[in-house]
Amino acid sequence: MRRLTARLLTLLALVLGLTTPANAGSAAPQAAPFKVIAFYNGTWDAAHIDFVKEANQWFPQAAAQNNFTYVATTDWNLLANGGVNDYQVVLFLDDAPQTAAQRSGFEQYIRAGGGWMGFHVSAFTTNAGAWPWYYNTFLGSGNFQSNTWGPTTAILRTEDRTHPSTSGLPATFTSAVSEWYSWSNDLRTNPNIKVLASVDPSSFPLGTDPNQSWYSGYYPILWTNTQYKMLYANFGHNAMNYDTNTRLSSTFASPPQNRFLIDGLKWLGGASNNPAPTDPISGTAWYTLANKANGSCVDARAAGTANGTPIQQYTCNGTLAQQFQFRSTDGGYTRIANRGNPQQVIDVTDVSTADNAPLQLWSYGGGANQQWQPVREASGSYRFVARHSGKCLSTTGSSVNGVQLVQRPCDNSTAQSFGLSPQS
Repeated sequence: MRRLTARLLTLLALVLGLTTPANAGSAAPQAAPFKVIAFYNGTWDAAHIDFVKEANQWFPQAAAQNNFTYVATTDWNLLANGGVNDYQVVLFLDDAPQTAAQRSGFEQYIRAGGGWMGFHVSAFTTNAGAWPWYYNTFLGSGNFQSNTWGPTTAILRTEDRTHPSTSGLPATFTSAVSEWYSWSNDLRTNPNIKVLASVDPSSFPLGTDPNQSWYSGYYPILWTNTQYKMLYANFGHNAMNYDTNTRLSSTFASPPQNRFLIDGLKWLGGASNNPAPTDPISGTAWYTLANKANGSCVDARAAGTANGTPIQQYTCNGTLAQQFQFRSTDGGYTRIANRGNPQQVIDVTDVSTADNAPLQLWSYGGGANQQWQPVREASGSYRFVARHSGKCLSTTGSSVNGVQLVQRPCDNSTAQSFGLSPQS
């Protein structure tokens, strides 16, 4: 009877634990408490106003479950008079400081080690020169350049799974609905900026208006500046019926995106204890790559190692011509080196961005056409996205030995899916 009672009590505890709202993050009573203050304007664009309303409902729930406190205010002068000094994290929900005193106070707070998370409009400007420290140095983005329309979800790829804010994210995930911004500065060229997640090429075209959609390119969505304790998230615009001001989507509808918010806040607030994930692909092992559509292996033709050797499909045989190593470059990209001569890597011929551009071996020189993003699929297989084009390493659909491999728009087909097998 005692054993039965203990089991029933344990089951009851588990059931009660499972009733915690999952979309607001899991409870973590052991984490150190911290304080968050959110600033907002709440007067411009129904979609931004609605995001603020939703955020000011969601964050207090998340705070109660994750051992931090949350307050929201429209008094931006608290930045100017030291009113934020008792808070570990400052949020900008839909705006940024406008007066010289507010801007100076915020910069002092950040330089003193304060944490910051900004959303969507907090980075919007067409005059970065009016506050260069914030837009060009701190955010690194410069001016607003373009946006998608209408608001949609996006498939995002996690570029850095070692950062505490993204260590719990999968390789790719579906965001909540938002309008997406692009910027005048290329964040990849800024040594202080670490892009944490960007638009996966499988999202294209992104947008519902053909004249305001993205069809290709590189678009950062989440990033941090390594010189400060900060995170920026390029979401925070709900889909709306503007005639009735009715919400048509939720910014908090994506569990992985919510995980980023909670883990990011914990890191900013000094309460993070997330371990870095172990990457399934070793940087020192050699692998064969077998295509899921036809079973053939990625192969250097005739075991060649000279520049221009075609990369083809061929019956798997375990030879050096079919063994490759993934050597990290940066931003989640790798060069795929051939074992016959590790200086030779898989290369898109002539730096082409065209569909069906052929693949070859070429001596590694740091080119973006020689770097590939491994994206792990639910099956455990991978697809490989070219850095310069956003297109995927692909077979042509043929099963014949000797057919040269190409790059094609990523389509989640088995022609672009490869199983990795380590070799001794």
